Amino acid sequence: SSLGPVGLDKMLVDDIGDVAITNDGATILQRLEVEHPAAKVLVELAELQDSEVGDGTTSVVIVAAELLKRGTELVKNGIHPTTIMTGFRLALKDAVKFVKSTLMVPIDRLGD
Repeated sequence: SSLGPVGLDKMLVDDIGDVAITNDGATILQRLEVEHPAAKVLVELAELQDSEVGDGTTSVVIVAAELLKRGTELVKNGIHPTTIMTGFRLALKDAVKFVKSTLMVPIDRLGD
């Protein structure tokens, strides 16, 4: 895995034999030739995460891929995609509420 500070390096070889060694998820995804629409969305997500935050690309791709996987399972079980998205949005609201109430630290308390 390339996840986290102790992630293993990956050796990438392109079509002409050039080699790159990295454990950066964004770099790995940028070098892939992706055809599948959902996979392209994951690559774009990693690029956005990298440009906005500079870290966490592998983590956001893992979370997003799991949401896609679970959503696909729900669709296969006959649940309408609109219902699934409504559930995902409710979960997002609850997650944001949890982060704000439990994990956020006001700037004026950072030195405490």
